[in-house]
Amino acid sequence: MLPMIRWEPFSELSTFHRDIDDLFRRSFGLRRGEEGAVISPMVNAYVSGDQFCIEAEIPGVEKKDLEISVEGDVLTLRGERKMSRETKEENYFLQESRYGSFLRRLTLPEGVNTENIQASYENGILKVTMPIAQKAITGRKIEIQAPGEQKQVTEKHEEAEQLH
Repeated sequence: MLPMIRWEPFSELSTFHRDIDDLFRRSFGLRRGEEGAVISPMVNAYVSGDQFCIEAEIPGVEKKDLEISVEGDVLTLRGERKMSRETKEENYFLQESRYGSFLRRLTLPEGVNTENIQASYENGILKVTMPIAQKAITGRKIEIQAPGEQKQVTEKHEEAEQLH
């Protein structure tokens, strides 16, 4: 008689989740460094006035090692963080810094003018700005109605049509 094996569905789900994360990382050009750290800059994206702004934290990278490109509505940040000095791995007591190539792709919101992109780099922060249309910033408010309220509006509209 074979021993009974307990099925752990959540354990399998966790493995599936990790596999999907790895698929997305590979699909978008990201890779894992040592100890599972993803080599990709941290990014903040926000609207300031009529500008869409992206700030990427890229400490220790020289301006000449950075590249910014745009294709359609996708902005790509690419670069490489190089070691500043040669130290043998066995001489390190602790090494948490990550080195190597990185790539980060961001889908830009609708209304951004990709023809007028400007970029600056200071103190390890890459700032990319581009104009954004006012209508993309403001949007519009949508009123939420309960089913009974919507019917009342429809009935009032029908009554108004009958009077004409």
